[in-house]
Amino acid sequence: MTGNFVISASGVRSPRIVYGTAWKKTQTEELVRKAIQLGFRGIDTACQPKHYHEAGVGAGVAACLNQGLSRADLYLQTKFTPLSGQDPNRVPYDPRARLAEQVAQSFQASLRNLQTSYVDCLVLHSPLTDAAQSMEVWQAMEAICDDAGVSQLGISNCYSLEYLERLYRSARVKPAVVQNRFYAETDYDREIRAFCKQRRIIYQSFWTLTANPHVLAHDKLKALASKYGRTPAQVLFRYLTQEDIVPLTGTKTDNHMREDLEIFDFELTENERDAVTALF
Repeated sequence: MTGNFVISASGVRSPRIVYGTAWKKTQTEELVRKAIQLGFRGIDTACQPKHYHEAGVGAGVAACLNQGLSRADLYLQTKFTPLSGQDPNRVPYDPRARLAEQVAQSFQASLRNLQTSYVDCLVLHSPLTDAAQSMEVWQAMEAICDDAGVSQLGISNCYSLEYLERLYRSARVKPAVVQNRFYAETDYDREIRAFCKQRRIIYQSFWTLTANPHVLAHDKLKALASKYGRTPAQVLFRYLTQEDIVPLTGTKTDNHMREDLEIFDFELTENERDAVTALF
């Protein structure tokens, strides 16, 4: 990691904390604009109207680009969501089309929504139940890479190390990002995170605060928060960034956005990091 950015095995630079846009609905444009104005440079979204207002993300980004930022200053990450994860009444591609065409249509919709000519990362929102279909989708994403429409590929909601290893072996364009829920039920993805670290795959965590109230309320974390004059959430996010994890934050308040961006103003010692590790 370099400064407040991390560089993947694909050579793509992304911020060490990313703003997530799920479930923002009509507030999306305003919140994305606010997040960027306050200092966020990484935005995560998806071509999934069920949970994301991707066009609102694009409008928020466009408003900021008109205020002096260039597209190259931002890291934009979107997802192809398979049919099983879509609202059947609002599918952003032809559900009867073959999988490769669904991926292509979804990606073109994302480019229109985001008002951009390229995306920094395209993520498979979740593995398909059929391995052959998953590979067909991945190969369609690789074709988008070949056309320079996207800089790197990733996968989300991937909790099987065996699946990730198989994808990595089979893929021509290797996954450069894994984005998962960071919670106890998966043992905090320890094996997957180790695999990612060995191969310079960026591990992104979501649901990080919501799923870990016991960690945030622990006396050790509270003591560190007191020592550094921070909130427990700031300590947890700072710990994660020092462990080479890129957390997503979806806060809707100015104050929490500022706090999330201020985590790089302090650093936990190795002993303190060990103490936090013991909480997971």
